[in-house]
Amino acid sequence: MWALRIRRASLLLTSTALIWGSGQSASAQTTNAQTTGARAAGAQITGQQINGAHAMSSRSAAGRSRAGRGMATEGRKSVNPVVRAPVHSTNASADPEAVTVSGARRTVSHNSENVIGQKELAQQVPGQNILKAVGQLPGVSYSSTDPLGIDTWGASVYVRGFFMNQLGITLDGVPLNDQTYATTNGLNIANAWISDDIGRVSVSQGAGAVDVASNTNLGGTMQFFTSDPKDKAGATVSQGFGSYAMKRTYVRVDSGTLNSTGTKFYVAYSRDFEKKYASQSPGFMQQVNGKLVQPIGEDSSMTAFFNWNEAEVYGSLDKSLGSIAAYGWRQELLYPNYALAYSYAEGNYPSGWDNLVSGNYTQLFDAGQSTQDYIGGINFDLALTDRLRWKTTLYAHRDISDTTYSAPGTVSLGTGAPLSEQVWMSGIMREGFNSYFEYKIGNHTINTGAWFENNSNNSGTYYFNEPLLGEGAPLKTTGPYDVYGPAFATGWAYRWSTNTFQYHVMDTWRILPEFTATYGFKSLLQTTAGGDYAYDPTGDYSGLNAPGPTGSMTSAAAFLPAVNLDWRFLKGHELYFDFAENMKPYAASPYASATEPGPWMVQTQAQFNQLKKTLTPERDFTYVLGYRYTGRRMVFGVDGYHSDNYNRLLSGATGIGGADQGATFFNSKHATQWGMDAVLTLMPVKGLSVTNSVSYNHFAYAASIPVCAAADDAGDCTSYGNLRGKKMDGYPSVMYKANLSYTWRGASAYFDVNYYSKRQYSMLNDTHVPAYWLANLGASYHFGKVGFLHDVTASFTVYNLFNAKYIAMMGENGFPTTGDMQSIERGSVREYFGTIKAAY
Repeated sequence: MWALRIRRASLLLTSTALIWGSGQSASAQTTNAQTTGARAAGAQITGQQINGAHAMSSRSAAGRSRAGRGMATEGRKSVNPVVRAPVHSTNASADPEAVTVSGARRTVSHNSENVIGQKELAQQVPGQNILKAVGQLPGVSYSSTDPLGIDTWGASVYVRGFFMNQLGITLDGVPLNDQTYATTNGLNIANAWISDDIGRVSVSQGAGAVDVASNTNLGGTMQFFTSDPKDKAGATVSQGFGSYAMKRTYVRVDSGTLNSTGTKFYVAYSRDFEKKYASQSPGFMQQVNGKLVQPIGEDSSMTAFFNWNEAEVYGSLDKSLGSIAAYGWRQELLYPNYALAYSYAEGNYPSGWDNLVSGNYTQLFDAGQSTQDYIGGINFDLALTDRLRWKTTLYAHRDISDTTYSAPGTVSLGTGAPLSEQVWMSGIMREGFNSYFEYKIGNHTINTGAWFENNSNNSGTYYFNEPLLGEGAPLKTTGPYDVYGPAFATGWAYRWSTNTFQYHVMDTWRILPEFTATYGFKSLLQTTAGGDYAYDPTGDYSGLNAPGPTGSMTSAAAFLPAVNLDWRFLKGHELYFDFAENMKPYAASPYASATEPGPWMVQTQAQFNQLKKTLTPERDFTYVLGYRYTGRRMVFGVDGYHSDNYNRLLSGATGIGGADQGATFFNSKHATQWGMDAVLTLMPVKGLSVTNSVSYNHFAYAASIPVCAAADDAGDCTSYGNLRGKKMDGYPSVMYKANLSYTWRGASAYFDVNYYSKRQYSMLNDTHVPAYWLANLGASYHFGKVGFLHDVTASFTVYNLFNAKYIAMMGENGFPTTGDMQSIERGSVREYFGTIKAAY
């Protein structure tokens, strides 16, 4: 069987709770763990397996801050007085449930929507993955194996049990879709825009709005909004330094207002570099983004934006519970010690490895990614009349990715070396538009529109020659890969074309001055055609003796309803309810991923044809009931939620590569989850903020599904377990987050600590990773004007203050059906970061 690396995803954990009220913030910082994703072409259907929504609008039109007007236009009272925003501020209009006060940089969360504003974002380490800021919210778990989160193999987010390829995620209205590593249907936000230039984030933890363009939305939305160009010309520069050779440079130039019409733009550049705490393997990313705003008349605007990203990142070694127990926490890739990796590949590895499920894959030479992404678009926000607005987004996204790992035991046919480099080469070309009309009549605001996207993508795995020892330098994991000749084998190569169409209509009805109902539905239609077009017929490297399946699959739902009720029954008191039904179309993926399996991952055409007759896309029904109090000295919120998940596709895996790798693919039929989040922020004196939050989630599979627990060398199942009653792997049942922050004049400091309960590792729940605490400390001082510079600020952060040993990412190679496998990674040790920032 061909040496195969199930590719990534993982799990989880995160940061600290944060809620804003009365112009003061309670925020926090943290990090942690990851998700689940995995590659495995050639997975089997075992036994009887495979037979075969959240919400409306927390984003309702009520309370929306209109660009250019700077005031709530739908009659909803804001908790704080609204300061008028600059004319044509494109950020202000995007979120009905969030009142944004540009002058004071003040954000207020409403309904089931939580808003992370500029002050919260400023607490992050410059250059850090913006998803970490989202991880501050209760019920959200963020994971990263490196503190900056630029290794997307090791960075992920869960929101109330939904993974980040099950959320609706957008950037200025452009759908980013699946956020997982090596995705064939989207772009990670870290690669989509420089984090310094994101103005705010709006997160619906209960249900996503029906007008959000997404084919991945099952459990809520994250909407990222880029900052606008400044009215005054100038430049901003920051330089960061940190542990393990970390360096981070950021430069932004603003044109200022150029003419009487208000034209303005900015261009920014960032460069990030870091090494692993346990090896010399580097991570590098550079990025350029720009944005232009052109006001049109009194109350309309056009915005153009573009981003280019290049990442060359060496990954971390995947570990197993067994390898950690046997060899400790400081295992890492062997790079740059090619001689040792060569010797291990020849079979001269420690005898104890034979007792581990990973065998000679226990320690690899290298692994990583080389990616380039281009994304751009144009937004039009046009006031056609006093009552009617038309908003349209046109966009395109191009991705070129190579993701790699060394394959010990897979001989390089061109050189005879006992190992080779396996490279997944993939590409995405997405083009689309999202357009809607918003009409006000009486106490109603009607919103209707459509989204269309075409995604042409490809993904294949190829084997390249490594040199004989002493006869040349080994291949770099970031390329080029053909130094010693072209690929000598093709495991498989897939190509698809996907067309997605979504239509929505919703009405925000202000029934009473303090009671608003938002209701509507969306229709979703998606067709994907394609499949395997190349394979290795010898079976020596692919493990297949026939090509993989080809064909088309259609997912359709004509009526996906959503309802949101919001009642502000007393001053500062708010009660809200959300309900939505959502559908997720089939994934165009050949990977046996625990979180993103698709019909094309099965072995034969006959199996695929059977799935076309029996398979049903996943549909989820989600309910949220919540209460929030916002006062001058206190903010308190609590909500409960329930979700029914039908026909979720799952994949379980064993081993980590080589001949022992296997995977199963099945329909879980029905799962339920319920939980609650509570957060309390106290602001007893000016400048002091204390936040505590607690979250509980109970997810269990409700159907009796046989799951393969063991298989023979031929891949036939020899024993079964039952999925019924088992908890979801990778996500903690309990999270506690605390944050203490204090600001006095130009100085500020914060301390946060987070607790994550144990997480199930195997699908049958017979293995788990232990609970842990993670703490962070930060301080900054704003010097203001220094000479010809202004806004001079120095900041210092300690990540993992108490140097805790913990598992951050889980399931990056898939979750085992039972027992152990090499699919977890350790979180980073204690690290220090310092940054100086100034503007001119």
